[in-house]
Amino acid sequence: MVDRFFSEPELAELYDTLSADRDDLRFYLPLVLSARSVLDVGCGTGELLHMARESGHTGRLCGLDPAGAMLAQARRRRPHGVEWVLGDLRDHVWDGEFELAVMTGHAFQVLLDDAELRSALAAVRACLVPGGRFAFETRHPAARAWERWIPEYEVEFTGPHGDVLRSRYETEAAPQAGGGLVTFTHTVTGPGGERPRTSRSTLRFLGAQELSSFLAEAGLTVAEQYGDWDGSPLTGDGPEIVTVAVRS
Repeated sequence: MVDRFFSEPELAELYDTLSADRDDLRFYLPLVLSARSVLDVGCGTGELLHMARESGHTGRLCGLDPAGAMLAQARRRRPHGVEWVLGDLRDHVWDGEFELAVMTGHAFQVLLDDAELRSALAAVRACLVPGGRFAFETRHPAARAWERWIPEYEVEFTGPHGDVLRSRYETEAAPQAGGGLVTFTHTVTGPGGERPRTSRSTLRFLGAQELSSFLAEAGLTVAEQYGDWDGSPLTGDGPEIVTVAVRS
């Protein structure tokens, strides 16, 4: 779940706890290890790049994120030779410097309008070497994940300082059918429900055909697509649209 909630230092500490045991990182790690230079767009606390370095990656690893608090968490682990860059694709220009660019954690879905999406894809293509790959995922709109973001779906977890916290998502606005924009809130509360912290975010849900059109327009050709992290085929009711595109 991409969430501006974690831009606050106190809450950025919670991100890795709430996002533990991620199937998406297990999918992306072999791709990262096979590339000599990698840009992680929206890297958050840098978990994927940490995993890559710990797994023996010796090339260039660069993490880009607009939240300083998240990058502060990434830097605390101090892996050797990882670049942590504050900002987004509008703030930095790389010209043919990376063999692989990734966007994990459904970060792709924060690109809300066509102009923003086109600009981001153009920047991704520009940062890649000829034949370089762009790997990312977006939730399949047909799976209607937003219908499960309800107050009753509350998760209790232990924070980094041993306190018991609760996390809850709630959909505010969503399309009646197909893809579109979904607005939701995320609330974390302390023991007994005190000190609630709430953020409001919007995500865009794109279908596979529309997604492929935007990629082709940007000069990126779909090479692989999957319906889930186990590599299963893309179907009409799978939870994800996992895509690996190549700079053409």
